[in-house]
Amino acid sequence: MLKSPYTEYNRLFVYHLDMGTMPPVHDPDLIGVWLEDNTAILFFHKNKDALIGRICQANGCAIIYQADLAYEEWEAGYKISPFTAGSITVAPVWQETDADIVLDPSVVFGSGFHPTTRTCLELVDKYVRTPELTIDSMLDLGSGTGLLSIAAAKHGVGQITAIDNNHLACQVAQANCRYNHVEGQISVREMDLRINPPQTKGVDLVVANLYRGLLDELFTTPSFWQGNLYILSGFIKSMEPELLAALPADKLRFLERTRKGQWCIWVVAPRDSIFLQTN
Repeated sequence: MLKSPYTEYNRLFVYHLDMGTMPPVHDPDLIGVWLEDNTAILFFHKNKDALIGRICQANGCAIIYQADLAYEEWEAGYKISPFTAGSITVAPVWQETDADIVLDPSVVFGSGFHPTTRTCLELVDKYVRTPELTIDSMLDLGSGTGLLSIAAAKHGVGQITAIDNNHLACQVAQANCRYNHVEGQISVREMDLRINPPQTKGVDLVVANLYRGLLDELFTTPSFWQGNLYILSGFIKSMEPELLAALPADKLRFLERTRKGQWCIWVVAPRDSIFLQTN
């Protein structure tokens, strides 16, 4: 996450340590920390070999992996720059331009350059602007930077919950909500959906851009299907058969089924959805 004196990202210095917890790290060059699978991943703007050495010595841990890379390499070769998806223009916070959304992409998922995020953004934009639908609430699962939630808020959706299991992602999403003056519409929550299944009852739009294993779990949880409209992504074509088999097919109707490259995106609605009843 960008903090003074930094206004953009140039190089990333990344350290993976074999520890499942991390005491607070106070360093002006720190971007953020991930905790994942008993590994602490620290991101800095500058080389921090000496600091990491002291952390390892104090905590009895070791470096599993480290890297020095350009920010574009972290973003899969994409240069983060303004783009338009549907009716929405998005720009990084360091770019002086007239955009609907300004975003600190940080080092978390959801900058808008990955095909799943971009297509989900286009579909959120499409459905919240559909005159025949009244979308007042949204649940954003795997919210990352908060981009999808912010887009919905910009179109007037008033009750949005953005959920991610990554602490840094939640911090970045909250900062992005403030950048875009929509913090009153979006509640950002850090939550493990494998432990706490989402409460979808009465939610107008559920967006789940996740990974196949978690989608499989959610698809076979009856309470997951209590919303009115779903945008689902985060899986490739070879994974579709298993995920299709996990769906309660007799209770759902496909509205769209598309693909961007190898990535699949579905739009479905329960057959008892108020949106299907009124159309």
